[in-house]
Amino acid sequence: QVQLVESGGGSVQAGGSLRLSCATSGRTFSNLVMGWFRQAPGKEREFVASISRNGFTTNYADSVKDRYTISRDNAKNTMYLQMNSLKPEDTAVYYCAARWRPGVGLFRSPNEYDFWGQGTQVTVSS
Repeated sequence: QVQLVESGGGSVQAGGSLRLSCATSGRTFSNLVMGWFRQAPGKEREFVASISRNGFTTNYADSVKDRYTISRDNAKNTMYLQMNSLKPEDTAVYYCAARWRPGVGLFRSPNEYDFWGQGTQVTVSS
């Protein structure tokens, strides 16, 4: 099992920034592919970003590319999401996810992840 705990959500005005963290425990963090997803009210959960086990490869949804940065610190068992130039349409519950299964890919689908955090609310006002 892997336990994931998100933090750093909150309310911000459009154009502002937030930094989300995802602290993990339970398995060797460096063996996990990690990802961020978000879900707005009435919408399906959507991919935001993913990062490879060693942190060298990242992948972003087009809607957040050039505004968000995903990173990880394997020494601290923690993943981050730096969100800049936030827009009202970024408002959602943000979830971190971990993949334990082997394999290669972009890992953009929720079905490709094995463990999930409880989510943290991000609200961007205009």
